[in-house]
Amino acid sequence: MSISLESPGSSSISRSEFLSSLPRWRRWLAMLNWRPVVDYEIRAIEFERRKTEFERREKEHEQRMKQLQSDTEQIESEIALLENEIVQLDAINSRLARFERLHLSSSSPPPCTDDSSDS
Repeated sequence: MSISLESPGSSSISRSEFLSSLPRWRRWLAMLNWRPVVDYEIRAIEFERRKTEFERREKEHEQRMKQLQSDTEQIESEIALLENEIVQLDAINSRLARFERLHLSSSSPPPCTDDSSDS
């Protein structure tokens, strides 16, 4: 016999709630002090509830860990791409510096032309 309760927020079921969910003949047995069965069933319901909650939390934790692992791998690949881009930019900068040294320093600066003095 399984009893499903509709209040997922409550962490325990009271004795009166449990008794009200039983059929009439079971309530009569409970009134005759049939407590071991009631207590056992309450404990079984609580155990199932805790087990379900634990499994849900465990699944959420596994999903979070997978997401974090995926995010970490993506960040590491982006870091590798950025490092590669930095190496390429350093090579371009060194070529530009070499070009400036060879061409701009050896040539004389162009003469200054002042267009306003022609008038």
